[in-house]
Amino acid sequence: MATTEEKAAPCCSPRLLPIEPGAAAAASKRGWIAEDGAKRSATVAVGATTAMTSLIDPVEDIQDPSAAKASAKGIPMMMRSQSSHPLDPLSAAEISVAVATVRAAGATPEVRDGMRFVEVVLLEPEKSIVALADAYFFPPFQPSLLPRTKGAPVIPSKLPPKRARLIVYNKKSNETSIWVVELSEVHAATRGGHHRGRVISSEVVPDVQPPMDAIEYAECEAAVKSYPPFIEAMRKRGVDDMDLVMVDAWCVGYHIDADAPSRRLAKPLIFCRTESDCPMENGYARPVEGIYILVDIQNNVIIEFEDRKLVPLPPADPLRNYTAGDTRGGVDRSDVKPLQIIQPEGPSFRINGYFVEWQNWSFRIGFTPREGLVIHSLAYIDGSRGRRPVAHRLSFVEMVVPYGDPNEPHYRKNAFDAGEDGLGKNAHSLKRGCDCLGYIKYFDAHFTNYTGGVETIENCVCLHEEDHGILWKHQDWRTGLAEVRRSRRLTISFICTVANYEYGFFWYLYQVSSVRKYFAYVILWFILFFSTFVSLSRLSISTGSLLKFYSNSIIVVMPINLCC
Repeated sequence: MATTEEKAAPCCSPRLLPIEPGAAAAASKRGWIAEDGAKRSATVAVGATTAMTSLIDPVEDIQDPSAAKASAKGIPMMMRSQSSHPLDPLSAAEISVAVATVRAAGATPEVRDGMRFVEVVLLEPEKSIVALADAYFFPPFQPSLLPRTKGAPVIPSKLPPKRARLIVYNKKSNETSIWVVELSEVHAATRGGHHRGRVISSEVVPDVQPPMDAIEYAECEAAVKSYPPFIEAMRKRGVDDMDLVMVDAWCVGYHIDADAPSRRLAKPLIFCRTESDCPMENGYARPVEGIYILVDIQNNVIIEFEDRKLVPLPPADPLRNYTAGDTRGGVDRSDVKPLQIIQPEGPSFRINGYFVEWQNWSFRIGFTPREGLVIHSLAYIDGSRGRRPVAHRLSFVEMVVPYGDPNEPHYRKNAFDAGEDGLGKNAHSLKRGCDCLGYIKYFDAHFTNYTGGVETIENCVCLHEEDHGILWKHQDWRTGLAEVRRSRRLTISFICTVANYEYGFFWYLYQVSSVRKYFAYVILWFILFFSTFVSLSRLSISTGSLLKFYSNSIIVVMPINLCC
C-alpha cells in the first residue's frame, strides 16, 4: 500500500494539488490548491527526509513538540527518521522481495514451479516495537508511550527489520504452507538498490485449503463451459451461446466427509445473461438451477455432473441492469442540481506517510488483501490528560453470508467473503467513480497475485472530511441571541465487490471524541444494528439488533465513545 497525491474526484469537485512555494501565503501554509479547468497541474518541491514520505508531500508538517520537552528534562533522545514505520503496509518492492525469498528457498525446481502465492502481508510487530517506534523514531515522537524505568531509557540505534507473512499453496502437491520472511534490506529497483530477505520459518499446515484466486475462478469457468454435458444441459434451457453463461466457483464447504479439505473442490453456481453486448447487465438476476457440478480445482477437471431438474430461467428484466434509466425503460432524475464541496483553505487533517492527525485524533492507515482497510494505533489527545489510546487495531475481519435455505443448492451457500474471497483484493480503484466528494487524500494498495507478481489498486482508500450537521446550538430566550457550531467528521473508507455483493466500509471520527464504523451492504433488504461501547477504564459490550426493510441496505454501527 502506498500513499498517493492528494486529489478530488474530477467529476465531483475541483481537483486538489500541491501549490508552488511562491504562491499566496495563506495557501502556501497548507500546500493545497483547487485546480480549475484551465490549469491542470501544479507541483511542489519539498525535501523529503525518508523514502516513504518522499512519495507524497505531507498535508502539513507535523511538529515535534515532545522533542524539546524531553530534552529539557535531560532524557537522552535518539529521535531519528526511518524509511518505514513498523505498521506501514508492505510496499511493492517488499512484496517482491518476500516472494523471491520464498521461491528461492524451494527444495526442488518442481516445488518452486508449483508455488502459488495466496497472500503476502506485513507480519505486524508486537506492541512494544510499535511503542518504541512511536516514542523515538517517528514523529510526533511520544516517549510517554513507553513504561517508565529508573535511570535513562536504553534506546536501540534502529528498529528490528520488518517481517512478511506469506500463505503459499503448492498446486502440484496440494499443500498449504505459511512462511515468515525478514526483510533485511529492501530498496526500489529503479533506484539501483539491492534486495535481501531471509526465511525465518516455514510450516506446512495439513488439511486446509487457502482461498481460491481469480486465475482459478477463470479456469473453473472455462472448464465448465467447455464440458459437453453442461453445454447440452444449457441447450435444454434455451441457451446456445456459452458467452452468456456465468460460472461462479463457490467453495465446497464442509457438509459431509466427501467435502474434507484434503481435496481442493468447488461447487459452482450458474447464471445467465440475455445479451452478450451489454457488459453492465445483471446476470445474477437469472440463476440457472437444477444443475449439480463438482470441480477439482487443483487439476481443473469436473469430477461429478448431474442435470437433476429442468427449472425455467427467469424472464429478462432490463430494470434490473446496472445501466442508465433510459436504457432500462425508466427515467433518471433530472431535477438534481450540482453540489460542490469546497474547502478554500484546504482540509483540517495532517498526513505524514500513513500517519494521520485530525481534531485531536491520530491513527495509522493499514491495508490487507483479506480485511481491506485497517486502522492502527487510534488515539485521542484529551486535554491535560494527554494521549489516550482508544484501539490498537480496528478492522472488519469477516463477512459471513448464510443464506439459510434448506433446499438444493442453497443450503450450502454460506459465504465467508473475507476469508474465501478477500475484501481487500476485491477493493475498487476510486479513480473510476464519484465515491468521495471534496478534498480527498487517497492511498494505494499493493498485494500479490497468484503467480507472485505485484498488483496495485490505485486510490484504494479514501480520506476526507464531511459536514455533519449541527454539533450544538443554544438561543437565549431573554436576549434573543443564539450560538451555533457546525459538526464535522473525518471519513476513512474503501469499497469492494464480491460477485454481486457491493460492500462499503466507512470509519467515522467525530469532534465529540467518538468513532463509528458503517458497513453498507447494498443487496440485502434489512438493517442490522450492532453497537459496542468501549470505556478506557473498563470494557463493556451491549448489543442490539434492528431488522427493517430499508433501501436495499444493511448497516452495522459500532460506536466507540470515550468515557470518563
